[in-house]
Amino acid sequence: MDVIPRIRSARWVDKGPVAALIADAVYPTALAQWLVPDPAARRRVLADVAAIWVEHAMFHGDIQITDDLSATAVAFHRYRPIAPPANYRSRIDTAAGTHAQRFDILDQLLTNQRPTDPHHHLAILAVRPDTQRRGLGAAMLTHHEARLDRINLPAWTETLPDTQDLYLRHGYLPRPALTLPDGPTVTLMHRAPRPAHESGQLNANNPTAVAPTLARPVAPQ
Repeated sequence: MDVIPRIRSARWVDKGPVAALIADAVYPTALAQWLVPDPAARRRVLADVAAIWVEHAMFHGDIQITDDLSATAVAFHRYRPIAPPANYRSRIDTAAGTHAQRFDILDQLLTNQRPTDPHHHLAILAVRPDTQRRGLGAAMLTHHEARLDRINLPAWTETLPDTQDLYLRHGYLPRPALTLPDGPTVTLMHRAPRPAHESGQLNANNPTAVAPTLARPVAPQ
């Protein structure tokens, strides 16, 4: 059985490594290819854009990581509307360059689908490619949902179809999917809070699962 590293809250010093981890995890996906068609620029753009949202989550959400930085979960506390990052327009233009419009399209489309009632937004669930298929994604979700169930708060996430089964095993239910213009399909998923005994039983039945590379590449406002 694979040993799951300790999961802890990210510190400010972890900001760069978390953004790099997200870029590595997202890089091979169809969504990343749609966002940044140029493979030579893709990893750099993904890391620079991720850094904007990782920093923002440290002020308006929370970031959980494993001690060895093999997996991360980036979430936003959407108890009320959240303002975009400071100087977002200039920062996204600098980070994404000619690809900024694709990020804008994704942000707007997903923002239009997101619930308006208070919820916890699991914006990014990323597992480093060389540590996937070891149960890290499942462990991060178990950790995440245990905290939400204690405060009786629903969760929302967006993922790709090939990672949907993991979320289903953790109580997320799919909503109508979103297909990007000339691009891949994104699965929208909602999870209602569960009493502690139900969550424990659900996760005991599914202690490990294939770790996903992506919940989303960015967290739109």
